[in-house]
Amino acid sequence: MEKKVEITLESILRILDYSSDEIYVLDGERQIVYVNRNCEKHYGLKQDEILGKYNNDLYEKGYWKPSIVPEVFERKEPVHLKQQTYIGAELLTSAIPILNDEQEIEFVVITSTELNSFKRLIEKKNTEEEIAHQDEPHSKFITNSRKVGNIIDFCNKVAPTDSTILIQGESGTGKGVLAYYLHQISNRKDGPFLTVNCAAIPEDLLESELFGYSGGAFTGANKTGKSGLLEAANNGTIFLDEIGELALSLQAKVLQVIQDKRFIPIGSSESKTVDIRIIAATNQNLLEMVENKSFREDLFYRLNVIDIHMPPLRERKEDIIPLTYSFLNKFNEKYNTNKVVSPGCLDALYYYSWPGNIRQLENLIERLVIIGGSVIQIDDLPQVILEQVKEIPQLVHPNSLDDALENAARMLVRRSYRNNPSSRGVAKDLDISQSRASRLIREHCQDIVQEK
Repeated sequence: MEKKVEITLESILRILDYSSDEIYVLDGERQIVYVNRNCEKHYGLKQDEILGKYNNDLYEKGYWKPSIVPEVFERKEPVHLKQQTYIGAELLTSAIPILNDEQEIEFVVITSTELNSFKRLIEKKNTEEEIAHQDEPHSKFITNSRKVGNIIDFCNKVAPTDSTILIQGESGTGKGVLAYYLHQISNRKDGPFLTVNCAAIPEDLLESELFGYSGGAFTGANKTGKSGLLEAANNGTIFLDEIGELALSLQAKVLQVIQDKRFIPIGSSESKTVDIRIIAATNQNLLEMVENKSFREDLFYRLNVIDIHMPPLRERKEDIIPLTYSFLNKFNEKYNTNKVVSPGCLDALYYYSWPGNIRQLENLIERLVIIGGSVIQIDDLPQVILEQVKEIPQLVHPNSLDDALENAARMLVRRSYRNNPSSRGVAKDLDISQSRASRLIREHCQDIVQEK
């Protein structure tokens, strides 16, 4: 006699989380009633951050384009199209409507396959010659962080002006990416964008690179002279990275360019005029440098017309998952692989402090794609990360019933608090006392509370 196998709802949901495709279910009101774990890979959002929201809420924030939902609700029949996510994945998406007895839509089941992975598998199977891919420069900021979202909104206001901008923040936080983003949304987007790393070029060489020189200005100089980067950036933007490393002798000349848009090349007696916007960046405290007389006060205030502070990655943990998958897509394509990240490894990345910020995360993902197996596991991580996250083993290795229950409680409380941002609302939603709801919010939702 064959044994009858019973599958519980919990088992079914676990099985769906192991699907290689994203599964995304809407009800007849277009509210999201189910997503599997692959939504993290495509949008950088956890399940509890999506459930209960309406489809249009996420679409309007630009997580994907175009939307398949209006067409399936209009036609009430299966629809297929190609979508692009904001972290760079191409999806082949199908939407299947489920109709009730009145022929009205009760649910829509949406499945998405990553097209880049599919193409790589086909190319590998057919041993076709790989076509080199050229990375496009960043013109969109990948973020789920409210802090960074506010910065982007601020950038959209100041980008059309010609005001000088100073971007401050720790090394590796994306100051250069933000500078290029500002250029791309400005009126100068069709002009050049040139980057000068003030710390990487020796002082004597930096002056000639910036301002250019006339013929025979110094030993070894080109007989016909040379134009500088300031002149080359005319009608565009010049980004002075690590401006705190600029020598005092050059600071005066840069100040003149900011004030008058004029400068004199080395060895010349004639000034040149340029139409440029200057964006500067530093990981140093320029105000302290002003007090220590190592940075000119007048230049500081000229640079600091518009001040933007980029928060470190440890203060914007919501960005760790989308950035991880963005870099994973990038390096999977670069090395013609199809690696995925295990849930335990993602948890470890989420709770690590990232002293090197986004640059450290990008370099790590490239390393993992090169050395990891088809599924990148927590054991593939460097020892420095493992040493730090081993203090929270219940989050990285939930290998007991208590750990699993704790994780489930955390997900439910966080989801409830996002939809009902008060202890009273969470208590009512989860059918618990308000005092217990307050305690759970303190334990599991501090980052969300700080955002609000």
